[in-house]
Amino acid sequence: MANSFSKEEKVAFDMALEGFQDAGIISKLFKKQTFDGTEAERTGNTFWRPMPYVAQSFTGIDQSANFNRNYTQLSVPATLGYSHSVPLTLSATELRDMLQEQRLGKAAMQRLASDINVDCSNLAALTGTVVIKRTTAASGYDDVAAIDDAFNRVGVQMDGRKLCLPSNHYNSMASNLAGRQTLSGKTLTAYEKAAVGQIANFDTFKLDYGYRLTAAAGVTVTVNGANQRYVPKATSTAATGEISNVDNRFQNLTIAVTSGTVKVGDAFTIAGVNEVHHITKQDTGNLKTFRVTAIVSGAGGSGVVTISPPIIAADSSPTDPELQYKNVTATPASGAAITWLNTVSSVVAPFWQDEAFEIIPGKYQPAQDSGMSVMSATTDNGITVTMARQGAIGDLSTKYRWDVFYGLCNLQPQMSGIELFSQT
Repeated sequence: MANSFSKEEKVAFDMALEGFQDAGIISKLFKKQTFDGTEAERTGNTFWRPMPYVAQSFTGIDQSANFNRNYTQLSVPATLGYSHSVPLTLSATELRDMLQEQRLGKAAMQRLASDINVDCSNLAALTGTVVIKRTTAASGYDDVAAIDDAFNRVGVQMDGRKLCLPSNHYNSMASNLAGRQTLSGKTLTAYEKAAVGQIANFDTFKLDYGYRLTAAAGVTVTVNGANQRYVPKATSTAATGEISNVDNRFQNLTIAVTSGTVKVGDAFTIAGVNEVHHITKQDTGNLKTFRVTAIVSGAGGSGVVTISPPIIAADSSPTDPELQYKNVTATPASGAAITWLNTVSSVVAPFWQDEAFEIIPGKYQPAQDSGMSVMSATTDNGITVTMARQGAIGDLSTKYRWDVFYGLCNLQPQMSGIELFSQT
């Protein structure tokens, strides 16, 4: 059926949409990846996105023995798994005031924009694996330079680096900048608008919401079992012969828990497990940082947790994929100590390189003969907002709903991370 919204309703929808677009902070920073609606429906709203390749090199002019080495293309599942809706009903008397509908529409858009930003913020805060621990409050350049150094050590691209700071941390950095006397233009902007801009090769942005990571207080854990390593592979073959893609961002790790409870989001290092530069494979001299992404089991004094990134050491008859994606110097020894980095509950500051995060817009397609009036529009970050209206003859009321449908994906957790302030 034809869209039956009035001209005034369309104008009100467009005005509310403008507010929605202004409110999208972190979601606008994610790369947009399109996903055809028909294909999405036929694949269960899931498709596989390629991770960045890492090449191997060999010395010498004669490379005859190296042409049989294979490059393994790893991929990541991306799913349209996020949906939010604001439904409401207006009575026949309430509809006499058109401003009522406009105000409610604006409120709905604001809430949906907030929902999207919260989802993006939570994904960035919980899946980034490069963890920077600062023992003091946010103060300025040195905090961002520490992130820059962490990315440089492991070979993350120099361009497209972004840092999102909760308001209190961002304003502290602006305060530090405003007090400088040698950067007149930028200092004035920092003083007047609490604007920081680019620092240490990172574009910085202020968040009104940040994920609060609680402390791993009183938790004593060691690695339970030697040679816990991960071997990357592009596909796996089931007993039935079916071949399917493999998600290589995670690994199960068996641990021994002496005290406390391990939880999702905890950040840690493992004694004797150093990070390597992803391209040169050289030891950086710094411990590799990991995140707990799931609790598999935890009965008694032992348990199994899922961690990211996986431990790819390439230190025992390594395969080509291990050599290609090596990220640490060695597998942990049995009994190796795990040291927690989130020692004080704090709102985290997520950072990443452009290639890490993607937002995948989805769209609902209501039937044309369903008796509803439907209107939709696409925002700056690619998300489609759908507004539907349907009347009820019984009490002359009208139901409204505003909807968004989308997916989020961290393609490479090792190109994203969090900074923690005021840690002990």
